[in-house]
Amino acid sequence: MLARILSTPILVCCATASIFAQTPETTNPATPSKVIINSQPVTTGAPSTTPVNKATPPAPPAEPTLRFDVSPQSTSAPTAPTPPATTGAPAAPVNATSPATSPATLPTTPTPPETTDGSAEPPAARAVLVTKQEVTAQLQIFLDQQLFSPGRIDGSPGKFLTRALRRWQRAHALPDTGILDANVPLDSVYPVYITHAVTDEEKKFIGALPGKTSEQAKKKKLPYASYAEYLSERYHCSSEFLQKLNPKVKLEIAKAGDEIRVPNVAPFKIEEMPPTGNFPEMPELKNRRIEISLANTMLELYEGDKLIACIPIAPGSPRNPTPKGKWKILGVASMPTFRWDKGVLNNGVRTKNFFNLPPGPNNPVGVGWIGLNKPGIGIHGTNNPDSIGTFASHGCMRTANWDISRIAKMVTVGVPVVIR
Repeated sequence: MLARILSTPILVCCATASIFAQTPETTNPATPSKVIINSQPVTTGAPSTTPVNKATPPAPPAEPTLRFDVSPQSTSAPTAPTPPATTGAPAAPVNATSPATSPATLPTTPTPPETTDGSAEPPAARAVLVTKQEVTAQLQIFLDQQLFSPGRIDGSPGKFLTRALRRWQRAHALPDTGILDANVPLDSVYPVYITHAVTDEEKKFIGALPGKTSEQAKKKKLPYASYAEYLSERYHCSSEFLQKLNPKVKLEIAKAGDEIRVPNVAPFKIEEMPPTGNFPEMPELKNRRIEISLANTMLELYEGDKLIACIPIAPGSPRNPTPKGKWKILGVASMPTFRWDKGVLNNGVRTKNFFNLPPGPNNPVGVGWIGLNKPGIGIHGTNNPDSIGTFASHGCMRTANWDISRIAKMVTVGVPVVIR
């Protein structure tokens, strides 16, 4: 099966194609991205990112509004659900409470633990979130923990944050509004940030990354090009946001023992990815299905009729569109290699002028491959997360490495995939 999957000419984009902005689900695409608190609009913008040795696609138009509803709620906030055990995502605290009436003062002080002599310890001080960026980042972290991926965590509102929130609401039988209100238990995200200790061991995943495909083919692996790239991907965030969290830290010269502030998400541990090969079949997952909306660039995972996860994707370009229809998963592979063939990429024709690229996070198909029973088409990771949300691939559906690493463990051979 591995040979069948990995030798297939994968129609994946590792170079930028024509980019067409997608159609938002509920708002006018010309509407600027805003956060609304107390009915006062404040125009915001996401920071730009430029990965090393990667082409950055043009930025898509401004996206739907994310609103913070601070009016009193008549219903109590539900306890945050525990994500499926297959992903290793952190479980939400047991006694999650609803956010306060204002996003600027969301956390509440928990009941202090008892000491060994039965007396209560003094309550520990909790950080108070005071800016829209902090609240937005907390919401992004919450959704990521619940496997409703908002894309890269950066503290900025945008289309994927709104879409992930709406799907989380739908999955929990809440009004599908895309509005942050008291039904969203943001207090379950505590602490909002945690500390990562730098080690010498992780430096082995970082190395020189040639720009030319012919030179990449000579290497044994395609590693991260920088420590900032490694750490931001590990904690599902943009490198700019990571630097904002650590303004006095120079990430590229961080040494063993240094502590870095990072979002509180289940880290993508590349060291735990299996070596190149297929994941074993898991019959208990065969009742799941994937549904993909090309217009909204979103992948949804269902168990029976229940929506259990979603991730943003980059589908095919108008020249090489992702094929609509009903398909099935043929195999799921970890750390795939990639046959780079210009003829396949541009015209869908296999040629003798190709390069076999080794595995690694900067392989064009990233760290995971979910092959469909449509030759050359699959769902995979990427070395260019900036392209997520654009129509930039050569027919496949690419997603962030941290997202493909989770989804790949939640599906198996035979799971249906519906592309609309």
